[in-house]
Amino acid sequence: MVTRQTLVDACHTLLQPERFRDYGPNGLQVEGRAEIRTLVSGVTASLALIERAIDLKADALFVHHGLFWRGQDGTVTGWMRQRLARLLAHDINLIAYHLPLDAHATLGNNAQLGQRLGLTADGTFGEQSLGLIGGGAEPVPDAAALAQRVAQSLGRTPVVVAGAQGRALRRIAWCSGGAQSYFEAAIAAGADAFITGEISEPQAHLARETGVAFLACGHHATERGGAAAVGAHLAVEFGLRHEFIDIDNPA
Repeated sequence: MVTRQTLVDACHTLLQPERFRDYGPNGLQVEGRAEIRTLVSGVTASLALIERAIDLKADALFVHHGLFWRGQDGTVTGWMRQRLARLLAHDINLIAYHLPLDAHATLGNNAQLGQRLGLTADGTFGEQSLGLIGGGAEPVPDAAALAQRVAQSLGRTPVVVAGAQGRALRRIAWCSGGAQSYFEAAIAAGADAFITGEISEPQAHLARETGVAFLACGHHATERGGAAAVGAHLAVEFGLRHEFIDIDNPA
């Protein structure tokens, strides 16, 4: 058992949100009961995840995507009211970390993604140095081989723009989630391939024109690692019951 404040303080110490410019609040977003014994983690504070947390009698829910998104109007209606009503009715704390959870050196989404794919980072790139770049023990023969590794590791077939034919992938850059705008920075950093969650219209042309492969592997699929890893870490530190719940998302 741990107090709510001790748990939130530990999260802040671990994830250092003060280092980041972010669009929403990092930390405690909804206050629940003061003592925490059961922690549930997940990617997004969706109604489906909240309902699963209720079923597990969770005292706290730790997520990457909380209730607040860029461009919201601040009203508590519709889906926002439904999620808040369930959290408040069951006295569940909601704790959310966005960019700080992407960036943690070992437990973060990017570190966990690299680990799953057998990649070791030796540098960073992009806005707020969130992207990682490095390689594996051996070069990956081509984009098709890298796509196969992604599919096996993440259970998701990526969208692939192959880049230069026959180009061995020695330097691979990656950044989880919706980081397609980091592609140019990855190219400038010397990447042979770039892995992220999503693709937008400009990136296909850039991949073809520069010869650098682009793999869009799913926003959700690339961000499953961080919340699970931090939840497990907190469970060990404070002797909590912990369960990671993966709510399937095709995005």
